[in-house]
Amino acid sequence: MTTLMNNIVNAGMGFFKVGWQQLWIPSQKSRVVVHRAKPHAKIGSVAIVGAGPGDAELLTIMAYKALQNADVVLFDWLVDESVLRIIPAHIEKEFVGKRAGKHSMQQTDICQRILLHAMAGKRVVRLKGGDPAIFARTVEETQMLNQYNVPFCIIPGITSASGASAYTGIPLTHRECASSVRFITASLKIPSSEPNWKELVSSSENQTMVFYMGLKKLDLICCRLINNGLATSFPVAVVDNACTPIQRTEIGTIATITRQVEEAKFSGPAMIVVGKVVDYKQAVTLALMYTVAVKPY
Repeated sequence: MTTLMNNIVNAGMGFFKVGWQQLWIPSQKSRVVVHRAKPHAKIGSVAIVGAGPGDAELLTIMAYKALQNADVVLFDWLVDESVLRIIPAHIEKEFVGKRAGKHSMQQTDICQRILLHAMAGKRVVRLKGGDPAIFARTVEETQMLNQYNVPFCIIPGITSASGASAYTGIPLTHRECASSVRFITASLKIPSSEPNWKELVSSSENQTMVFYMGLKKLDLICCRLINNGLATSFPVAVVDNACTPIQRTEIGTIATITRQVEEAKFSGPAMIVVGKVVDYKQAVTLALMYTVAVKPY
């Protein structure tokens, strides 16, 4: 059945009978159409699970249990290898990744894959890096599930900003310089979708800015901030592969950080932290985490 589903999705259109329903898989711009046939057949379920920022030790207990009891896990490229290794070998794993500048599966195709597995009566885990509520396009997937009455739940994960903060010792807020923190997507594909740079600069004295998925846009981000009045000496940190064994951090200013990151040859994914909190970085003993934590597996 898996081979048949792959053929249908790869072809872009076709009929697929699953239990009590018949799905029409059209082109990407069209929607899936369902015709009911056998009301007694069982629909599966979907758990949208946050995998956290990297280290499998940061999974919630509920996320771990969901992975152990799934029939199929659909994961993206932000999910760390350490998390994938704890999925039992008998459970089907399917990569549905997207990454800027590389061949990616379209979001409509990902939604269809989730739906097809659920309609086949499977317990589906849609595994997302970080937290499903933050820059994860979760609503597009849940809207389709709602449309076809597929039961689902959302299991939160540690978002990358929190993970990077804990593993680097850079706080996100501080009573002396940051009473709030703003999470910003750094896709910046078109000018009309960019953040209000003047507003960001005006609030920078007491607010931390954290840019997600911004490694390739680092120079643009810095230029935008400087052009809108941010001092060139303003502190910035870039955390590459946060919460993994290959985590690296560069700390500099808005004027120097691009050159530093280029010389360091960061690979991504990376978090960009802009704010005075960078000056309050503390020396964290990461090895201590693995002596105090008890593994659930």
